[in-house]
This record gives sequence, C-alpha cells and structure tokens, in this order.
Amino acid sequence: MPARRLSQMERRIMETLWTKSPMTIRQIQEALPGRTRPAYTTVQTMVYRLEEKKALRRVSKISNAHVFEPLLSRDAAGRRLVDELLNFFGGGIQPVIAHLIESGKLTIEDVKQAEKTLRNAPKKGKAE
Repeated sequence: MPARRLSQMERRIMETLWTKSPMTIRQIQEALPGRTRPAYTTVQTMVYRLEEKKALRRVSKISNAHVFEPLLSRDAAGRRLVDELLNFFGGGIQPVIAHLIESGKLTIEDVKQAEKTLRNAPKKGKAE
C-alpha cells in the first residue's frame, strides 16, 4: 500500500478508475467532468505518479495505449484520508466530532451506528 497522500486530482482519477476500470489514459481524461476536465497530458502525468505511488497499475496494452486499474481500494484511500484528518488535529477525534455536531452533520442515527460499530469492534490489548 502506498504511504504517500493523494492530491485532489489524483483522487478524482482514482474515483474514475474505482467506478469504471480498467481504463486507458484517454478514457480517464474523457470521463472527468467537462468544465473542469484537465488536458490529456495532465491526466497522463497524474496517472504515472499514481503508478509510482502504487495506487494503480498497468494491466494491458491496446496498440500504444496502456490500460490501468486501481491497486489502492476506495476503502483504503478513505481510511488514509481520515487518518490524515485526525493527524491534523493531533490525533484527537474530539475536535472533529465537535465540528460535525456544530455543523449539523452528525445525526442521532450516526451516533447509534457508531455505538454499534464500537460494540462489535475487536478489543485492543486483549488476548484471544
């Protein structure tokens, strides 16, 4: 798994691949929204960077076009993003929860689901 963070553009490319892979660079570029669609060469550079980060890989070649698929799963990328957010706040979750409550984005149903997840989570430090 790659340890380096993904830029916003890299996440957009990965989102495209998670939805429609495998794809060529041209297919990725054309799948990005029209008003904010980057140039082909920009997408190409980003895809090669993602390949270096081991977030995706070449799976085949059609004529001169390489076909790519994701190595990094959406879940793994999401966990990494959450970890980065928590690290920004010194590892503490309290400021994040406070913001979610104040913004109205944390519902009672979310809290109930979190409690259920916490109850079912493996206990750290216990011998099994």
